[in-house]
Amino acid sequence: MNDIYIEENESILDAMRQLNKNARKILFVHKEGKLKASLTDGDIRRWILKKGDLQMPVKCMANYQPRFLPEEQADLAVRIMKEYEIDAIPILDDKGVIKRVIFSNESKQEHNLFPRAVPVVIMAGGMGTRLSPYTNILPKPLIPIGDYPIVEHIIDRFCTYGCKQFYMTVNYKRNMIKAYFDELDKTYQLDFITEEKQLGTGGGISLLKGKIKHTFILSNCDILIDDDLTKAYEQHVEAGNIITMVCSLKNFTIPYGIVNIGEDGIIQSIQEKPNVSFFTNTGCYFVEPEVINDLKYNEPIDFPEIIEKYMKNNKRIGIYPISEEAWLDMGQIDELEKMKVKLGC
Repeated sequence: MNDIYIEENESILDAMRQLNKNARKILFVHKEGKLKASLTDGDIRRWILKKGDLQMPVKCMANYQPRFLPEEQADLAVRIMKEYEIDAIPILDDKGVIKRVIFSNESKQEHNLFPRAVPVVIMAGGMGTRLSPYTNILPKPLIPIGDYPIVEHIIDRFCTYGCKQFYMTVNYKRNMIKAYFDELDKTYQLDFITEEKQLGTGGGISLLKGKIKHTFILSNCDILIDDDLTKAYEQHVEAGNIITMVCSLKNFTIPYGIVNIGEDGIIQSIQEKPNVSFFTNTGCYFVEPEVINDLKYNEPIDFPEIIEKYMKNNKRIGIYPISEEAWLDMGQIDELEKMKVKLGC
């Protein structure tokens, strides 16, 4: 259980890594075992959206008025968690030391459902050249991860949120993709949108004009997001974004010493193998239907270009940050092998 405790001088970046490991989405800040504060993934997400520095200590944004119960009232834990809509509550002794933590559901929790039906569009029309030579034989969506192709994993994951309507844009080896799904006994509706020419990562959705009337999810065919996307949906709607990009934090150690040069060739400083943290596009978006309507029909365009056009017109483009481990990507061969390991395949 040590993975749910953190000291207040640890960095927010360290807290993110620890949250990702414990899968509980909450940490308890302590000093010598005594409860000081609580910290959730939602707290960190709000900090990031306010452009907070991830190197700052957790005490800058932790909740220093956490709910707790003394040992003699531990039997009230379930009622208190329901009343205050929290997922965990620490039990303290008479000196304020954390003796244990009670969770609202000790077993693995299923995903929450989206509050309304959310259609999912999967972009599967590319040639998958980065995964050659696999894609010389199979289209990328059908590359197996364990017993099932990656695109079936993606659809099954979205089905856990209550999604029932799927669209898949196809071009390269499309008949193989269609034949595979024709043989499945499906509990969802899957409609294929055929690109007669390569339309990039965004042009394919222009073929959906008139088919989607509400907020939808747009996803690459080679990624999985291991996070509660109902929160992303809520944030997208509440912020009034036209597009919300799901972004993953990446931590990278530069394998060299970085030399900063001042005037006249004088060395100002040296950083030995510095760590760099940045957010990267996962290839999953929440999108408003007007994006489809604004596109030229059947014209090639990449989705980042669509985003840039809206940004120039001062439209709201937001991000939903997730941890590095919550993004599984098989777009390259080495990442494909990592995804198999993470999924236990």
